Amino acid sequence: MRLDGSYGEGGGQILRTAVALSAVTGKPVEIHNIRKMRPKPGLAAQHVKAIETVSSICDAEVEGCSLHSTHLSFKPAKIKGRTYDIDIGTAGSITLLLQCLMPAAMHAPTPVKLTITGGTDVAWSPPIDYLRYVTLGALSRMGYECELRLVRRGYYPRGGGCVEAIISPSTLRKTSFDKNHCNIVEGISHSSGLPAHVAQKQASSAEKILREEGYNTSIPLEIKYETSTGSGITLWCGTAGGSSLGKPGLRAEKVGSTAAVSILRELKPGAGVDVYLADQLIPYLALARGGSFTTRVLTPHAKTNIWVTEQFLDVKFKIEELNTGLFLVSI
Repeated sequence: MRLDGSYGEGGGQILRTAVALSAVTGKPVEIHNIRKMRPKPGLAAQHVKAIETVSSICDAEVEGCSLHSTHLSFKPAKIKGRTYDIDIGTAGSITLLLQCLMPAAMHAPTPVKLTITGGTDVAWSPPIDYLRYVTLGALSRMGYECELRLVRRGYYPRGGGCVEAIISPSTLRKTSFDKNHCNIVEGISHSSGLPAHVAQKQASSAEKILREEGYNTSIPLEIKYETSTGSGITLWCGTAGGSSLGKPGLRAEKVGSTAAVSILRELKPGAGVDVYLADQLIPYLALARGGSFTTRVLTPHAKTNIWVTEQFLDVKFKIEELNTGLFLVSI
């Protein structure tokens, strides 16, 4: 199979989903024009590590898996359960690497055990708490079995975060995520190497906005003094989440309010899942051979994921715009 890596949003999503589903189905794949429209085209360090690890899980023959490569050939063999120690080597996203590994790892005959070092809370990727409490919360309803432990956080640019995961053999079942029944917003406000009031102000700002909108909430603090310096806050309520990261010059109150506004944007329309989870659920619904969700907006990432998934599996997604303003996606 040959895929154009510049299709749709043209980012790393095509690569991650294609390699994962190639390993699951046993279908070889060639991807060209990888991240063609990005400022730095081709494979980044986290993509190289993800491909290397998936190839190890399924003993794949791989060509083109090098930094900045715009063409990849991936020929999988049998998936095996093993233990891996993976160092991304940068503050590259651990969660995006796991997105690539998780669909394949669940098909191993024995557990896949992972220790991954890199970025846990970095820009342009789901924070680790979103993966722990939103993504895995939803996938567990489908039958996915994963134990995930945050050892330490890693922020940009230092990285150095560490996550341990044990992914067990799993059989997915058809699941509908058409409604999100939730009125308690949970969360974590965290910081490392910064004054304690940073995490406190992030949490207080978010709590104030959420309570004004009628949501019960109490956001615990995680204050550390480790080598990677940074801060952030992640909120979740069932199958919806919101997050924000601190950065130099950005007031902690603004970080908290941004996360609160973000999750409220997903909760108010009454969608079954938020727009980010919608994207992530697509290959799992296909592997379960059925299921559905409603979401506020169908993002370019989600549309791209649908296209890639339909190339590998004998499924067809149906997209319907409802009179509530939501989108229903089902197979």
